[in-house]
Amino acid sequence: MAHQIPKQIFKTLLSFFLFVLVLSDTVSSTRINLKKPCKHFVLHIHNVAYDADNAANATSSTVVNPLGLGTFDFGKIVIFNNPVTMDENFLSEPVAHAQGFFFYNQKTTYNTWVACTLVFNSTQHKGTFTIMDANAMTQPTRDLAIIGGTGDFIMTRGVCTFSTDLIQGQKYFRLKMDIKLYECYN
Repeated sequence: MAHQIPKQIFKTLLSFFLFVLVLSDTVSSTRINLKKPCKHFVLHIHNVAYDADNAANATSSTVVNPLGLGTFDFGKIVIFNNPVTMDENFLSEPVAHAQGFFFYNQKTTYNTWVACTLVFNSTQHKGTFTIMDANAMTQPTRDLAIIGGTGDFIMTRGVCTFSTDLIQGQKYFRLKMDIKLYECYN
């Protein structure tokens, strides 16, 4: 009986070390190559702010604190369902819609925190992916995290680089989205 316990412990330890060895090999073989994304495309998001006379064309609306607190709209929350196109033309056929919200979160500069899902339902792509991160609007480019998806983008991860294409007062802005996906399963 005394000799069986050490054999059992030995077998358990051997099994554990083999499991760790297999797991470490699996993890190391799925490293992400940040030099070469598995998918890369450029899209444009169009935002038309609601201002009481454009309900038919508005794609976003302020839902909390419409005036904002201070010069930089601190505390203002905006909900949106914006068309996303392949080119800069607002009237082009949308390839997706960006659905989500952003809120202004600094008193000293324009800065927002964004959470949105790009919903694709075209012949080229079907599915979604989610973007969540800080958006330092005064910077020329801002990298936001892509944290998962469905359909053609199942479990994807990557980076969406925002750059402001056009701002027309408080009513309209267009962002260029340079999308690089580094984890793709389809």
